[in-house]
Amino acid sequence: MEVNPLVFETSASTDSAIWAFGFNCGAKIRLFSKPTSILIKKGGKIYKTSLKHFSVQRINRKLAETFKTVNIMTGKDNYCVIMGGGIGSRFWPFSRKTLPKQFLDFFGTGRSLLQQTFDRFNKVIPTENILIVTNAMYADLVKEQLPELNPNQILLEPARRNTAPCIAWASYHIRAINPNANIVVAPSDHLILKEGEFLEAIEKGLDFVAHSDKLLTLGIKPNRPETGYGYIQIAEQDGENFYKVKTFTEKPELELAKVFVESGEFYWNSGLFIWNVNTIIKASEILLPELASKLGAGKDFYGTPEETSFIEENFPACPNVSIDFGVMEKADNVYVSLGDFGWSDLGTWGSLYDLSPKDENNNVTLKSESLIYNSKNNIVVLPEGKLAVIEGLEGFLVAESENVLLICKKDEEHAIRKYVNDAQMKMGDDYI
Repeated sequence: MEVNPLVFETSASTDSAIWAFGFNCGAKIRLFSKPTSILIKKGGKIYKTSLKHFSVQRINRKLAETFKTVNIMTGKDNYCVIMGGGIGSRFWPFSRKTLPKQFLDFFGTGRSLLQQTFDRFNKVIPTENILIVTNAMYADLVKEQLPELNPNQILLEPARRNTAPCIAWASYHIRAINPNANIVVAPSDHLILKEGEFLEAIEKGLDFVAHSDKLLTLGIKPNRPETGYGYIQIAEQDGENFYKVKTFTEKPELELAKVFVESGEFYWNSGLFIWNVNTIIKASEILLPELASKLGAGKDFYGTPEETSFIEENFPACPNVSIDFGVMEKADNVYVSLGDFGWSDLGTWGSLYDLSPKDENNNVTLKSESLIYNSKNNIVVLPEGKLAVIEGLEGFLVAESENVLLICKKDEEHAIRKYVNDAQMKMGDDYI
């Protein structure tokens, strides 16, 4: 691990100086990564010790006089890959092919979902270690919304091939830069309400995978049967809040999802993954040999100017497979960290309804003005400046964006992908 030498040299006033170091430099470090270890230089040798056994703030005068230099490890081995190339068809017609949901500001914060995701991870991951993987058609959108990134931090997929090829490419790319990297993989469209608890879990997860060959995901207790998420059944515990995964099921049918939720044994897979770069590459080579043969062949090109042309030639030939189906369901070294982070992937109208303020009849109205009579449990999302007058509806979704108006029962929203496919086939791409 690279050490960022925030060096403190003790002076004659060792007691006050070491306390100044503990508070001032320690606070600065936490802006990047919560330190788990310290390096102490003594007599030309460097000693490493865990902060569990050694408190910088409580260092005594004798140690301050003896140890002349203290270095804090700042997590330079930690990386984040944000996946931002999806269309978000479950949120149609609000999310469109030319402007998917990750680039939208849902709640009037002034920051899109992608920007909020970047901001969140940037509190524990150095800016230069955050990568965005997206479709080539969204290159300008990413550059516009995240101008602090260098071009080599934006990986542009020449074709959509699901999450396994996306993650494999990012992993090979990162390994060429840092063969010791630990990686958080996150979708770009999640909402986290309890950010402090979430970031603490991320840091503990990074430490967990740095010292093991395990694949880690974050699990969320379900509050409804949801067919858009993967489900995790937990087995025995391994360390603090880490559990071996007994079964991993990707996006079950509705009836099976109901069984999972009622059993109390299953957790949602948040789609957030943490692993060491070598662990995930090894798992992909074993479980997805066709994918590994396509992208692994470019090991001499990653991190060089030839990487782009190699990807443009080989990425479209990769199998279209999710990381859940291709690796997580099949691997025997999958673990889960359970938490309550106020998490939602904002992937469905139901999730937006749950998070939005409601009137006395549990109606949600966003963006537009509405007059609602004898109606309850509805969500209405229309363009700004449009008036909706609604009478006698219960449990409906009414959503209009550009040239599409969608009206359907809220509990039938799992069929929206079918509506999108039908609209494309019968009406053309202008409605997608």
